[in-house]
Amino acid sequence: MTNRPTVAMLGTGIMGAGMAGSLLRAGCDVRAWNRTASKAEPLTAEGATVPESAAAAVEGADFVVTMLFDADAVLAVIGEAAHAFGPETIWIQSSTIGLEGTKRCADLAAERGLTMLDAPVLGTKAPAEQGKLVALVSGDSAAIDRAQPVFDAIAARAVRAGDELGRASALKLACNAWVASINAATAQSIALARGLGLEPQLFLDAIGGGPTDSAYAQAKGQQMISGQFPTSFAVDGVIKDLELISAAAVLAGVSDQVLSALLGRYRQASDAGHGGSDMSAVYAGFAAPES
Repeated sequence: MTNRPTVAMLGTGIMGAGMAGSLLRAGCDVRAWNRTASKAEPLTAEGATVPESAAAAVEGADFVVTMLFDADAVLAVIGEAAHAFGPETIWIQSSTIGLEGTKRCADLAAERGLTMLDAPVLGTKAPAEQGKLVALVSGDSAAIDRAQPVFDAIAARAVRAGDELGRASALKLACNAWVASINAATAQSIALARGLGLEPQLFLDAIGGGPTDSAYAQAKGQQMISGQFPTSFAVDGVIKDLELISAAAVLAGVSDQVLSALLGRYRQASDAGHGGSDMSAVYAGFAAPES
C-alpha cells in the first residue's frame, strides 16, 4: 500500500457518498461504484473515478468498503467482485446487516480467501460528510491496524469491539436500538405536549441543558415540530434495522417488547407515506392531533 491508498467505495447512497467525500479529502484515491451509476457520478467533481462495475472498482484497490442496504445486496456485490480482490486487499464491511448477515459475509470471505473487517458506523448524513462518524470495528487486529487510514478519514474515532467478526455488528445493534428509542420517545413527548394543548417547543426547552437532554432529541425534535423531514436516515432504514435488532434480542434471550412497540410506530409512519423521509417522521406514527 502506498501513502495514497486506493479505496473502492461500493454503495454511494446517503452514507456511502458522504464517506467517499471524506476519503477524498483525506487524500485517498476513491473509486465510487453504485448499481445506479447516476448516484456515484456527482463524486467525480470531488476527484473520484466511477468504474463501470464493482469488479473494476475493486481491482488493485487497497481497501474495499461496502455500504449497501442489506446483507443480500452486500453478498451479491462482493460475490460478483471477489475474483478481483488482491491478496492484500482488506474488505471493510460497513453496512448494517445484523448478526446473521455478518456471519454470511464472514463465510463468503472465508470461502473466497478475503480479509474482512466487520466495521459498521454510527452517525448519519452530516457526520458521514464531515468525516465524524464513529467506526465500530471487529476482526483481525493486524488488519484493523492496516485499515486505520480509512477509519481516520471517515470517523472521529474507532471503537474496537473484539477480534471475532460480528462483535462490531452486535454493538451496532445495541447502539441503534438506543438511537431509534430516543427518536421515538422524542416524537411521543412532542405529540403528547401538542395533544395536551401546549406549544411543543416547551418540551424541548424544559429538558434543554438538563441531565435528560440530548443533542439528538433537540435536532430531531425541531424537525418534528416543523413537520419538515429532510432525510439523513430514512424511516424504512430504521424499520430494517429494528427487525435485525429484534431478531438479535430473541437470539440473546432479551425481551423484545419495547422493540416491537417501536417497530409499530415506525411502520405506521412508513404506511402514512414517510418511508423515505427522515427517521424524525416517526412523529406521524403517533398521530398527534393538531391544536
